[in-house]
Order: sequence, then structure tokens, then C-alpha cells
Amino acid sequence: MTTAEQQKEQHDRRRVFADLTPLRTSAHYRRLWFGSTVSWVGQGMTALAVSLQVYDITRSPFSVGLVGLFSLVPLVVFGLYGGAVADTVDRRKLGLVSACGSAVLSIALAGAAFAGFHRVWFLYGIVALQAVCAALNSPARTSMIPRLLPPEQLRAANALNSMVMTFGTLVGPSLGGLIVGLAGYQTAYLVDALAFSASLYAMWRLPSMLPDRTGKKRASVLDGLRFLATRPNLRMTFFSDFCAMILAHPRALFPAIAVLWYGGDAKTTGLLVAAPAFGALLGGVLSGWQSRIRHHGQAILIAVACWGTAVAVFGLTRNLWLGLLLLALAGCADTVSMIFRNTMMQVAAPDEMRGRLQGVFIVVVAGGPRLGDFLAGSAADLTSPAVAVTGGGVACVLAVGLLALYGRSFRRYDALDPTP
Repeated sequence: MTTAEQQKEQHDRRRVFADLTPLRTSAHYRRLWFGSTVSWVGQGMTALAVSLQVYDITRSPFSVGLVGLFSLVPLVVFGLYGGAVADTVDRRKLGLVSACGSAVLSIALAGAAFAGFHRVWFLYGIVALQAVCAALNSPARTSMIPRLLPPEQLRAANALNSMVMTFGTLVGPSLGGLIVGLAGYQTAYLVDALAFSASLYAMWRLPSMLPDRTGKKRASVLDGLRFLATRPNLRMTFFSDFCAMILAHPRALFPAIAVLWYGGDAKTTGLLVAAPAFGALLGGVLSGWQSRIRHHGQAILIAVACWGTAVAVFGLTRNLWLGLLLLALAGCADTVSMIFRNTMMQVAAPDEMRGRLQGVFIVVVAGGPRLGDFLAGSAADLTSPAVAVTGGGVACVLAVGLLALYGRSFRRYDALDPTP
């Protein structure tokens, strides 16, 4: 080993904070990362503004809940289709068109607000179309990254990307509420439309991103699913995520938990919702140690087990600050799992399949937590919130243990010799 290699290894061992190498070495990735950061904040603003506007028109919490449904259904339905499109056409052009569509929809929201056109059906329609654009944009954008960076930098890039999403989730709604309160819905929507310009500029500067395809046949969703069915390690990344998102997802119970366990109110609920997001952001910021991990499958299983354990213990505590700490630890573990899962999909999958795998990832990420909400709510109604939360966490740990016994090749997955 040369002196330079020894110094690099020592530096990796000391590293604690996120590795910024992808931002330093690739101008294309740097612009894409910054554009995504601004866009995620803008989307968070618009999501809150739409919810506030729907409630302002209807005064109905049920109507506000329908906003999520109108967003979820197109995201799930078009998620797989968007991945197939990303494996067929120039991903740069697909990213540009879908980002332009999102910007136009934000302008439409602003124009309607300026004109005093307050119709709930219009807001629902725009939200559904925004979800379609997101379902097309996400696979295209994510599958570009392995073309911009060498394989050894993809884990660091996924850690940086996780920080973008969490930052937008935390800052966007807060900023949106402030802007709506000071300048109205139309201003929040206009700011979101302007935010998309950063993403559009980043996409515009990219080179052509045609997928590496051996034939001229259009990429098929079914072919992507068949590929996944024959690749046990990639398949296990989705199974492990299902364990966490379906079996141990207490988000739907937070309003009841805030009142019954802590004697709190809406502010307490807000803290419970924010704690996992804060932990997820911290997991991205303190991701430098992950560069020393070679066995990504093993790391995913441990991270999901940590999520389940934190959720199970959260169900047993009645101290608010300890509960928030446990939720933050769960969020941190979820980020670790997500970083390694994304890295495995990007490195082990061929370029011609990356869009479709990201499409499946969208469906899992969008649909899994909703199923988890339903399961947690149903279990709490039949038993109690405590039993639902703790039982779900224990079930998650047990399910991960079974996956570990079943997936020997997944446990042995080596980042230096990736096998799908």
C-alpha cells in the first residue's frame, strides 16, 4: 500500500461527517444536488399551502386528508411507468420536461389564487398532476447519478441526497406557513415555481443521458419486475424496507399518543412528527463512518432492526423527551438503511434497469408508510396505541431476523464485488 493510500485510509477512519467528495469532484452533480435542495423546499412549501387552502375553503379535516390521497394514487400508479420511461428515453430530457411541468402547475396555483378562483376540485387536480410529474422526474434524476459519479462515490452521494429530502421536509412546510401568513397562498406558489428554476438549470447543463440499452425495444415495466424477481439481493432491499414501513410505522398514532401519553396538544404532535425527520437529517450529516462498511446488506438489516427496536421502546416510555430521542434514533437508522439500499440499487443494477428499479422504489416508499398507517391505526383500535406501537416494533425486529436467516447472500453482499 502506497503512502497516499495509507493516508486516505486513515482519513476515512477519522471521518465522521458526510463525505462531500461528490460535490467537489463533479460540477454536474453539484448543480443537480443544489437544484434538488431548492426544489424540495419549494415542494414542501406548496404541500403545506395547498393543505391550508383546502381547509380554508372547506373547514373539513377530511377534505384536507384527501389531498394526500390525490397525491398518493398517481404517485403509485405512475411510479412504475415513470421508471420504464426513464429506461427508454433521454433521462435529461425527461427530467427537464417533468420539472417544467411541475413549475407550470405551481404557476397555475398562483394564478388561480391571484384571480380568486378558490375551488377544491381544482386544487385536487393540480396535486394529482404534480404527483405524475414527480413520478416521472424522480426515476430520471436518480438514475442519472451513477453516470455522473464513479461507483466508490455513490454511497456518499446518497447520503447527501438523503439530507436534501429531509431538509426540504423540515424547512419547506415551516417556510410555507410563514409565507402564507405574511403574503398569501399565491406568493408561496410563486416561490415554488421560481425554486424549480434551480433544478431546470441543473438539468439543462447536463449532457445527454440515454440509457445503455442493447436493443431498440421500449423498456417494459414487466421486464423490470422479472429482473427484480431473479435478483435476490436487490429484492431483499425492498423486503427489508417493508419490515420497517409496514410493521413499525407509528406516525398515524402520533395525534392520539400526544394526548393520551403526554397530555399534550397539536404542538406535541408536531414534535413527534419532527423528531424522526431531525434524526434522519442527523443520520445524513454524520454519515462519514459509512465509507468503512463493505457489507451493505448486513448494514441494512442492522439498521432496520435498530428502527424496530427504537419504535418498540418508544411504545413503552411515557417521558416526552425520551420518546423524542427514540424517534430521532429511529429516523437516523432509517437514513442509514436508505443510503445503503439506494447504493446497492445503483451499483449492482445495470444502467438499463436503474429507472425501473427506482420506479419500484417510489411505489414502496409512497405505499409502504400508508399501509403502515392503516395497520397501526387498526391495531390501536383493536387493542391500544401502546400495544400497536410496541408490538409493531417487535414484529419488525422478528421479521428482519427471519430475512437475515433466509438471505445469506444478502448478508454477505460485498460493495467491492456487487452481486444483484
